[in-house]
Amino acid sequence: MKKRLELLLYILLSLGCLNPALAQGPQSEPDSKRPNIVLIMCDDLGWGDVGFNGNTEVKTPNLDRLAAKGIKFNRFYSAGPVCSPTRASCLTGRNPFRMGIYTANTGFLKPEEITLPELLKKEGYATGHFGKWHLGTLTTTLRDANRGRPRDSSNYTIPTSHGYDTYFVTESKVPTYDPMVKPAVFDTLRGENLRYGWAALENPHDPRKVESYGTYYWTGPEQLELKNLEGSDSRVIMDRALPFIEKAVERERPFFSVIWFHTPHLPLVATREYRKKYGHLPYKHQLFYASITRMDEQVGRLWDELEALGKAENTMLWFCSDNGPENGTPGSAGPFRARKRSLYEGGVRVPAFAVWPAHFKPDQMVDAPSVTSDYLPTLIDYLNILYPDGDRPLDGISLKPILDGKQIRRNSPIGFQAKAHKMSWVTDRYKLISVDDGNTFELYDLLKDRGETTDIASDRPKEVARLRQRLLTWVTSCAQSDHGKDY
Repeated sequence: MKKRLELLLYILLSLGCLNPALAQGPQSEPDSKRPNIVLIMCDDLGWGDVGFNGNTEVKTPNLDRLAAKGIKFNRFYSAGPVCSPTRASCLTGRNPFRMGIYTANTGFLKPEEITLPELLKKEGYATGHFGKWHLGTLTTTLRDANRGRPRDSSNYTIPTSHGYDTYFVTESKVPTYDPMVKPAVFDTLRGENLRYGWAALENPHDPRKVESYGTYYWTGPEQLELKNLEGSDSRVIMDRALPFIEKAVERERPFFSVIWFHTPHLPLVATREYRKKYGHLPYKHQLFYASITRMDEQVGRLWDELEALGKAENTMLWFCSDNGPENGTPGSAGPFRARKRSLYEGGVRVPAFAVWPAHFKPDQMVDAPSVTSDYLPTLIDYLNILYPDGDRPLDGISLKPILDGKQIRRNSPIGFQAKAHKMSWVTDRYKLISVDDGNTFELYDLLKDRGETTDIASDRPKEVARLRQRLLTWVTSCAQSDHGKDY
């Protein structure tokens, strides 16, 4: 089919029947008018862990300020209930089950995938990635993080292989303060441990009290970053993102900056100063909220810098989390059922907003379902960029009609998959979700029952059958993609 279309275009051009500019697809805006783009994602931040969603304990003044400047999403979903799958969807517009990233620490971002940084780099954007990567290993010479091993290239893929000009990333999690080290001994009386977290070390250089955490920051092929790695991990990340933005501005290039904070993924680490801000709460709450507040400050620092550079007005900034809150933490899913690793709402409905002062009016809300897979189709729609493979299935849709106020409903359902045959299908109103082995399904009316308290499957068998058929057809399509059909 594609070859026939190409032949037809060639014939029409030869006969002078078609404007060559039209044959090349939509034309992009001049560099001076293109919006800068920043994608911010937190790690394990629950829907109810921010002030703009009603949390009165946590201090997130900068996130609240930015959410009020633009559009807050009331039904925004992470494409997966854990981190790696969601991250793959952000960059590709596709469900992670199409590319073998079924859960965390599984698979890697394949070179055949078409990514946002690749598309934007071709349009003249400076592209950078900062913070967490978690889409493959970053070394074949050192033991690093969850999967990096000497002489093991089976999951090796670095950001510059996918369209990024520069990066400063870790493979997976790190402590939220002094990210490269851990205590040699934990204060177990306060509940400190390697998994959950600890108080910030007074002297992170004392070899008697400190050990390596075992995860590194990388800036290139086998290139370790060894400087400026102390203090708040969110600040460490922003210290790299801001010079990248400043350099792009100096060179008069639009920029695409992905900033994926590790906060508030475990282990949580906080200084006494920031724990005191939450001194009335239990110790674990102090570590949790202090880490979020530290991250919030860096988001505010970013926006202040954009304003100082004169770029805030025409910068499109998106914020979300990669999944719901971790079990065993004070993290809140708000009124929603379950948490991280679940396809119920609490595992995949996440806090989110978009700011673009030049285009989006402040104090708006969107009730239509949206998902991280929508990033790619939405951004290229706003930039008038043609997706280079019309036959390749995208799971996300462009939100432009909804964000521009021309459409209220989402006309395309959202499919979800997770390990152990878990799957769900979300429409504007209903949610069909599998239980047990994937042969039994529950049905919820999310407009009347957002907490998923009442299964209405037995009352609406025809609706269950209809949605189930669509879901299984989509699952089959994902499996075909995963077997290489799209490449």
